[in-house]
Amino acid sequence: MHPNGRVLYAVNELDKGAVSACTIDRATGALTRLNEQPSGGGAPCYVSVDRSGRALLVANYGGGSVGLLPIGPDGALAPAHMVQHAGKGPTPSRQEAPHAHCIMPNPSNRFVLAADLGADRVFVYGLDLGEKALRPVGEAVMRPGAGPRHITFHPTLPLVFVANELDSTVATLRFDSGSGTLSPLDTRSTVPAGWTGTNYPADIHVASNGRALYVSNRGHNSIAVFSMAESTGALALDQVVSTEGDWPRNFTLHPTERWLLVANQRSNSVIVFERDPDSGRLTLTPQRIELPTPVCLRFA
Repeated sequence: MHPNGRVLYAVNELDKGAVSACTIDRATGALTRLNEQPSGGGAPCYVSVDRSGRALLVANYGGGSVGLLPIGPDGALAPAHMVQHAGKGPTPSRQEAPHAHCIMPNPSNRFVLAADLGADRVFVYGLDLGEKALRPVGEAVMRPGAGPRHITFHPTLPLVFVANELDSTVATLRFDSGSGTLSPLDTRSTVPAGWTGTNYPADIHVASNGRALYVSNRGHNSIAVFSMAESTGALALDQVVSTEGDWPRNFTLHPTERWLLVANQRSNSVIVFERDPDSGRLTLTPQRIELPTPVCLRFA
């Protein structure tokens, strides 16, 4: 979503990837295509907008590249400035080459972080809105075979959390907002102790009060709920709750944060949890929407 709430952006996950811009009718929610631009690589899988609303950021999984597409006054997209990632990991079937999986600005909007599953790295870029470009700053090397997928920021502490798809963990890194330096601090499992099945964490979000962090588990088909220490942000696995479906790829918090909605991609359902605002723990509700292959949820 554009910060002004009037434009929606979506990736087209094709061999020759593209990003579409659609205006939103504020009365009905109806979408009207505004324009489309090449994403600069194959299989784009993630898109975000910088906090000023002047730049769209895209991650191309297939090509292992990231890009910045300038946003015009009407929300339309201009051609992309691209940066190619390099590197690989120890899992040949998934890490034979870079695979950019997430890209987003940091809270100050000075930097952009990009998680690359294939390279086992989180890359840091300077966000140059004047030149409409990404400037390489540095990188954090993750545990070999971790497969970093999605990232999120702590609302008040200088911390970044990374959902690692290939080893079912969430990593905590310290982020220096002055230099853009990332330093790994801790790693926690997203599945219960002793569980040995196949699992691939996907999405990750932090509550706005900084007391809880959530990660979706595809395979275990659950949401992992972590409590967070108030002064340090240290994580402790507090709850692992079934999503009552198959392959929870994406989830989102309602704007009031009273509810958490989960998209079960393979079982064609969106389910609703009630959320305790103090503990962050989840309770299943009977609310459920059936629809085909839901993979991304956003509130307008």
